[in-house]
Amino acid sequence: TTKDQSNQRSNNNKKKTEEKKQIHLIPFQQQEIFRSHWCEMKKEAKREMSIGDSAELEENLPLKDRLKAFKSSSFDPDAYFTTRCQTMNEKEIRHLCSYLIELKKASAEEMRKSVYANYAAFIRTSREITDLEGQLLSMRNLLSNQGGLVHALNEQVRIDSLWVGTDQTLKEDLSQIDKMELSKTEEWLMEFSNTLDVLLAERRMDEVMNALLKGEMLVEDASDTPETNPKFLVAMQASITEQRMRFADQLAETISQPSTRRSELRSAVQALKRLGDGPRAHTLLLQYHQKKLQSSMRNIRSCNSSHGGGGTYATVLSQFVFSTIARAASDCMSVFGDEPAYTSELVTWAVKQTEAFALLLKRHVLASSAATGGLRVAADCLQVCLGHCSLLEAQGLALSPVLLRIFRSSVEQAFHSNLKKIEHSTTALAVSDDWVLSFSPANAASNSVGSQPKLSSSANKFNSMAQEFLEDIVPLECLHLDGPALEGVQRAFNSYVDLLIQALPGSTETEDHLEGCGRIVQPAETEIQQFALLANASLLADELLPRAAMKLLSSSNNKVDEQQQQQQSKRGSERPSHLPEQREWKRKLQRSVDRLRDSFCRLHALELIFTDEGDTNLNAHIYTSMDDHTEEPEWFPSPIFQLVFTKITTLASIATDVFVGRERFATVLLMRLMETIILWLSDDQAFWEEIEQGAKPLGPFGLQQLYLDMEFVLIFASQGRYLSRSLHQVIKDIIARAIDAAAATGVDPYSVLPEEDWFNEVSQIAIKMLTGKGNFGSVERDVASPTASISASSVISDAN
Repeated sequence: TTKDQSNQRSNNNKKKTEEKKQIHLIPFQQQEIFRSHWCEMKKEAKREMSIGDSAELEENLPLKDRLKAFKSSSFDPDAYFTTRCQTMNEKEIRHLCSYLIELKKASAEEMRKSVYANYAAFIRTSREITDLEGQLLSMRNLLSNQGGLVHALNEQVRIDSLWVGTDQTLKEDLSQIDKMELSKTEEWLMEFSNTLDVLLAERRMDEVMNALLKGEMLVEDASDTPETNPKFLVAMQASITEQRMRFADQLAETISQPSTRRSELRSAVQALKRLGDGPRAHTLLLQYHQKKLQSSMRNIRSCNSSHGGGGTYATVLSQFVFSTIARAASDCMSVFGDEPAYTSELVTWAVKQTEAFALLLKRHVLASSAATGGLRVAADCLQVCLGHCSLLEAQGLALSPVLLRIFRSSVEQAFHSNLKKIEHSTTALAVSDDWVLSFSPANAASNSVGSQPKLSSSANKFNSMAQEFLEDIVPLECLHLDGPALEGVQRAFNSYVDLLIQALPGSTETEDHLEGCGRIVQPAETEIQQFALLANASLLADELLPRAAMKLLSSSNNKVDEQQQQQQSKRGSERPSHLPEQREWKRKLQRSVDRLRDSFCRLHALELIFTDEGDTNLNAHIYTSMDDHTEEPEWFPSPIFQLVFTKITTLASIATDVFVGRERFATVLLMRLMETIILWLSDDQAFWEEIEQGAKPLGPFGLQQLYLDMEFVLIFASQGRYLSRSLHQVIKDIIARAIDAAAATGVDPYSVLPEEDWFNEVSQIAIKMLTGKGNFGSVERDVASPTASISASSVISDAN
């Protein structure tokens, strides 16, 4: 019993222990499950983060690095997809798809940029590949010819050795065969040699060819018959081969004769090709045309040497050369078709003949004309040759690039020589130009002077030569010389404006030429002659040269329109044009005219401001000395500004006569002259130092006189319509600075200055008196004297 109790007690303890274990095990398992779920969640988050980080990292990489995996030659799309997507969920797959789509778009954009950036290199490489293909075809032709020659030579050696070894035996066999009874085939073959000799002697090519073919067929059929003597077959095969070679040589000789008619030539070439010697036939055909071409070119050259006429020579020679090339191409196509090997040899031959023709024309016609600036001759030659050359494009021969490559240097030489010729001729005339405006002699002779402007002799020469130069460039649009032509004319015009500036008396350019003992132009002493200089430059820059350039640019635009018509339809109203280039070109011309205008204004401004002895007519003493007297002075504009008014009025009258219909230019010219004078006063440091810091301060009378002078300039410039905004502002700044200088001395400027109407009235009266339009009988004054003065009060009272 005690043992049972102890066992039961131990069992109970075990149960309690197990229950305790079960109790502790439940939360532990829960903890493990929770821990495993937590690890899975962390792994999922890490995987998503890694995917996001890798995507962001790849997005920040350059495109070439992002595409590196796809550029490999061993790239396997299925393996890539399996590797990347095997463990992905739906969200990750969508993310990868969007990433690949973005990568595809970026790759397409990068490819498009690469194509556009390397388009020129791509075109150049394509052309080089095309040239290389032509050279490879030529090499293939040559190798084929060489192979044919080697094969023929080998066949001849074999036949000769055969005959040498079996000559006596064959003779014996044939003598024995004669005694035997022969079949019909053998009888025909025995007579074949004699018949073929007759046909060859009579040059009956078609019958010879048919006989050869029939003989070869009969020999081939006889070889299959057991009864035929083998030695007899060998002898007949050798005989046919020999006759075949004789026939081929006879055909080659016929093709090589320059006197062979064209129909006979084609038949001979066709027969030689049927004999299996096509490369030789094609080469002989081209050599035939080349001999004809060289012979005729020598005859044309001798006729040109005896009768002269480079233009006629170029036309006749070009027509004959390209017509010969066309005939050769027609013969080749009719016999050989469009087989690549023969077509390549034809193109190579045509290019070679075109190069020889172009070099001959360049040496005998273009060289002399290019050296003398004969651009018209070069343009005519190129236009004629391109016209004849374009007729060959229908046959697949584009030879114009060959002509352009060889002619370009001569045309460019003539181009630059022509520009130098314009400058030299214009300079030579400017040296003796009297600067009198007149109509061009050519226009005067044609009775069309009504619509033509007047220019001096040098300007007329420059205009006519520039017009001819730009007209000669029009046929050369294939060389793209319109831009360089406009730049060349602009440089020549700039040089001509330099000559016009030298013609102004006292210009710095003239002084530099005098110091260097260089050639100077005839000086323009009078104001009318000086206005003629401005008329020359302005008419050329504003009307004549742009009108000539418009013809050139319109021709170029028409060419562009034809080439880009399809692109134009997509762009709507947008069309390619040279308007921006033309505007910029006109601005450059206008800047040259502005240099001449500034020199003109500077010349007349200095004449007004300074005396012949070098003293200045416009100084501060005029105003600071007025307060030395206690009595009020007689108010009238200062003598210097009276001179300015008289000068401007005179120049305006001359400009009206010179610039008929171009009043705007005259107005801008006088406006700039007024600005030059007043700006000199505004920037004269010595003047303002004496006004503001001098020993004699600016008093009330001096301030009033300066104010009156500026108002006088403002009013007569406004009436003459050459008051600019900048001039108006400078005058107001001068008045304000004078008022500040007077106020600095302790004087109240506004208490000593009269009303604004007073300045206006005095200025209006001064203008009337200086122009001789005033009627002031009680005033004792010499109206014609610009230096006289008058009392404002008496003038106003008499006017009333």
